[in-house]
Amino acid sequence: MIKINQIKLPVTHSDEALKKKIIKMLKLNAKTGFTYRILKKSLDARKKPELFYTYSVAVEIEDTKNSEEAIVKRAASSSVLIYKEKEYRIPAHGNIPLDRRPVIAGAGPAGLFCAYILAEAGFRPIVIERGSRVEKRTCDVQKFWESGILNPKSNVQFGEGGAGTFSDGKLNTSVKDPSGRNRLVLETFVRFGADPSILYDNKPHIGTDVLSEVIVNMRGFLVDKGVTFVFDTCVNNLDIVSKKLLSVYTDSDSNNNSEIKTDVCVLALGHSARDTFDMLYNKGFDMECKSFAVGFRVEHPQRMIDESQYGIQKKIILPPSPYKVTSNFPNGRGVYSFCMCPGGYVVNSSSTENHTVVNGMSYHDRNSKNANSAIIVSVSPKDFGADDALAGVRYQEKLETENYKRGNGLIPQQLFGDFCDDRLTTAYGDFDSCTKGNTVFAKLNGLMNADMEQSFKLGMEHFGHLIHGFDRKDAILSGMETRTSSPLRIKRDESFESNISGVYPCGEGAGYAGGITSAAIDGIKVAEAIIKKYRPDFK
Repeated sequence: MIKINQIKLPVTHSDEALKKKIIKMLKLNAKTGFTYRILKKSLDARKKPELFYTYSVAVEIEDTKNSEEAIVKRAASSSVLIYKEKEYRIPAHGNIPLDRRPVIAGAGPAGLFCAYILAEAGFRPIVIERGSRVEKRTCDVQKFWESGILNPKSNVQFGEGGAGTFSDGKLNTSVKDPSGRNRLVLETFVRFGADPSILYDNKPHIGTDVLSEVIVNMRGFLVDKGVTFVFDTCVNNLDIVSKKLLSVYTDSDSNNNSEIKTDVCVLALGHSARDTFDMLYNKGFDMECKSFAVGFRVEHPQRMIDESQYGIQKKIILPPSPYKVTSNFPNGRGVYSFCMCPGGYVVNSSSTENHTVVNGMSYHDRNSKNANSAIIVSVSPKDFGADDALAGVRYQEKLETENYKRGNGLIPQQLFGDFCDDRLTTAYGDFDSCTKGNTVFAKLNGLMNADMEQSFKLGMEHFGHLIHGFDRKDAILSGMETRTSSPLRIKRDESFESNISGVYPCGEGAGYAGGITSAAIDGIKVAEAIIKKYRPDFK
C-alpha cells in the first residue's frame, strides 16, 4: 500500500474532492483504479473561521503496469511513502503447563482485553467482577442519580466495563505502541458495535450509550470462547505460601469465601478498589504511593467553547468542540484539564457511603448544552502527610468525606466568581448546569489547601487567555474530582509479575494506565506475558 500524509481539504469537502486530491498527489491517470482507507482525520482550526480537515490515507492501486515504488518515486513528495500496516499477532505459548484456569479480578478495559487475548490463545480465564453486569448496573446507576440511593457494589465506579462505561468513552491515548495493540483495541470496539470512525478520528470517542452495548457484545463473544464471568463477587483474599499464589478467595451475597485454586491471577483493579488495596498491602505486596491530581468539574456553555475553538460558524455543522488546557506554576503545581466532555454532563460518581466524587460523561451524540472538564491540580506524596503506599487513598477519602458534608450527599456547586470571593452561590448565571445526580449550592472553598486553591484560580485565569470566557464568573464548579488516576502503584517486574509469583498487577488501578485505551493495552501486554510463559493444559 501507499500512504499519503497531510491531505488538507475544507471541512465542507465532498468524498469526490478527497479522491481527486489522492489522484493529484500520486499523479495518477484519471482512469487508474484505486481504493483508499482513512488512517487519520483531524480538524485544523488554526486559521479560523477557515477550517480544514487533514487526512492520512492508505491507498491500494489497481494499476498492474506500475509498481508502488515507481508511483511513490513519481509522486516526488515527502508526504507519499510505501506503507505496511503492522498486524497484531498473539505470541506463541510458553513451555510451562498451566493446568488451572487463570483468574482475572476486574472486568474493566484492562480485564476485558486481557481476557480477550487469553481466550484467543486458548486459556479460558475466569473473570471476577465485584459489580454487576452492565444491564443491571445501568439501572442501579440511574436509580442513584434519581433518588440518591447508592448501591456500594454496583455504581459508576464498580461493574462490568469499569468506570469508563459512564464517561465520555474517549479512546485517544498518548501511548506509543508500534506492535499494533492500539489498533487492535479500536478494531475490537468496532467489531462489537462501535462506529468505524474511531479507527481514524484524531480524538475518537464512543459515548456511554454505545459503549454499554459494545461491552455486552464483547462479553457474549468471550463466553462463547469459554470465558466464565462471575458478577457481584469480590476478590477478598489470596492464599499465598512462600510468596507464591495458590488460591483466590471471593465474597458475594450468595457465597462467602469461595475458593478458586489457580496459579495465575491478574489484578485488573479499578482505582476505587480501596478495600482490595488494603488486603494486598496487608498481604505483603510491594506497593508505593504516587502523585495524581484533584480538582473540580467546570462547566461552560458548549456554544462558547465552539466559538472560541472554531470561530463563529453560521452555515457549517461541526461536532461539539473539545479543548485541552494546561499550566505550570513556580510552586511546582501543574493545573490542567482532564477527561474533557463536549456536550456532556457532570455526574455523581460516588461508590462509597458518605463520600461524594464527580466525573464527566457524555453520550455518543454529545448533545447537551454544556461542555465540562475536570480542572485539576497536581498533588504529590508530600501533600498526603505520609509516604506509605496507602497515603494517597487516605487523602482521597478525606477530600470525599468533606465534599459529602458540604453537599449533604448531593453534588456541591459554586460559581467561579463566588469561589474567588469565598461566597455562597445563590443562583446560576447565564446558563444552568447539566448533571446526572441532584445538586446543591455550597461553598467549595477550603477543600483543597491554600496553595492548591490559589493554583486552581491562577490556572482558570490563564485558561481565560487561551479560551475567551473560560474564567467567566458564572462558570459552574462541581466538587470534587478526586479519582483522576490511581493514588498508588502495585510494583511489577519486566515479566509483569508482582513480588508474589503468579500475580500480575494490571491497568489503571494498579497504576499502569490512565484511560480506556491505555488500560486495554496494558491488559493485552499482561495477557502476552502469561501466554509467553505458559501453555494451557487444563480440560
